[in-house]
Amino acid sequence: MRYFLIDRIDEMKKGSFAVGTKAVSLSEDCFEHHFPGQPVYPGALLIEGMAQLGGALLEISLRDEMGHCPRCVLSTVKAKFRDFTKPGDVLSMRAEILSQHDESAKVRIRGTRGDKRICEAEVLYVFLKIDDPKLEASRNEFLDILTRETRFLD
Repeated sequence: MRYFLIDRIDEMKKGSFAVGTKAVSLSEDCFEHHFPGQPVYPGALLIEGMAQLGGALLEISLRDEMGHCPRCVLSTVKAKFRDFTKPGDVLSMRAEILSQHDESAKVRIRGTRGDKRICEAEVLYVFLKIDDPKLEASRNEFLDILTRETRFLD
């Protein structure tokens, strides 16, 4: 993955929820054309950041249970945007597992700036088993970096 659109996972209860942070910086590439003089963080990137948080929650929750780190891939997304996100904003995102099955799971993710709701989505993921040790090691390294300062709850 080339773009990591969440900065860290602050808190997690495996199998239940995760809280992550995204600090939006004017130096991000997307602001060159979106939009000059009125920079707005693209909704598609908000969705991807939310999906990365939900996927990380699922993958971390399932890797002990399944004996490997499943790759969670987007299947469907239903999203709402309530306000613009601009450079300097710090978003807090909360992902909650709504349902889980053998090959898929549904997660609700909400993004807020302070007390204001900015965006929310329900995301359906399907699970893939990647039989490439290098890819699995790379994914585990990414998850370890995201969670190096995470407070895990029982």
